Amino acid sequence: QVQLAESGGGLVQAGGSLRLSCEASGRTFINYIMGWFRQAPGKEREFVASSTWSGSNTLYLDSVKGRFTMSRDNAKNTVYLQMNSLKPEDTAVYYCAATRVDFIRTRQEDYAYWGQGTQVTVSS
Repeated sequence: QVQLAESGGGLVQAGGSLRLSCEASGRTFINYIMGWFRQAPGKEREFVASSTWSGSNTLYLDSVKGRFTMSRDNAKNTVYLQMNSLKPEDTAVYYCAATRVDFIRTRQEDYAYWGQGTQVTVSS
């Protein structure tokens, strides 16, 4: 059974940084697309970033380009989301997701597996 576990969320001031981790277990993730989504209070869940497990192709939400970087450590079966220059509007619960498809997806409906989420709060 596929399991995803996020960690690394917290409270940070605007302009600060956080690194989220998503540890995957249950199977080999070589052929999986990994994604990060977020849901702010009162808003729908939105796509943040997605990457092939190899890291050869990555896509970002326009508003996080240049500030967020998705990476992975295959030996640890873990993907990361490095978030720099954080803004109050980045405040949300961040979710890691995985799906076994052959190219990057941005719709949450395309992801079969989800973590429990980790809270990120950016104060102004």
